[in-house]
Amino acid sequence: MDGSTSRSLSIATPSETNLSATVLDLEQRTLMLTAANSGSGTSTSALAFASQLALMSAGNVLLIDSCTRGNNLSQQLGLGKLRGFSDLLFDHDTPPLSHDCIVRLSDQPFDVLPAGNYRRGRERLDPEHLRSLLAQLSARYRFVVIDSEAVYANADSLAIASLVDGVILVITAEQTRLEVAQATTQRLLQAGATVIGSVFNRRKYYMPKWLYDHL
Repeated sequence: MDGSTSRSLSIATPSETNLSATVLDLEQRTLMLTAANSGSGTSTSALAFASQLALMSAGNVLLIDSCTRGNNLSQQLGLGKLRGFSDLLFDHDTPPLSHDCIVRLSDQPFDVLPAGNYRRGRERLDPEHLRSLLAQLSARYRFVVIDSEAVYANADSLAIASLVDGVILVITAEQTRLEVAQATTQRLLQAGATVIGSVFNRRKYYMPKWLYDHL
């Protein structure tokens, strides 16, 4: 999409993550953030991660919203009515071009591919179609970051995870049980995903954070 779009957006940084620095040392270009269950702050973490990558790398960064839930990232950014990810993958009658769906935000250092507004019904995600789309996008961007739904909420997450270069698991402090996080990681690995790290989100500090940083 040509032109700039200004949105009021405040990015909250996840509690503990140096993943952006780690990724810059590797050859991973397509990265997905997911969680075990919904409500873990995956979208917040994806926003922060995309912003960090854009500021730390010389190349452009694209953030993809692949979520179908009502209050997804696109809705929060005011992009809910635009064509996007779902249209590119499932609208076979009047398919858009990828560059026509991408939005450049004037107040953020990354571009956004909205979730889209195509309702696919029971049609399953075609891995080869997605593989082709990711290859096309990664040829234009240094990093492609995907905000994905929770593993136990949508089967698409495992399909996407198997096609990206790396998966980051978002873990919510004092909410995500260790056993659930381990089971989710195992499920991702069984699907063929490469889990490269985790984001520890919404951590509560019971002493000043500056003291934690010096422990």
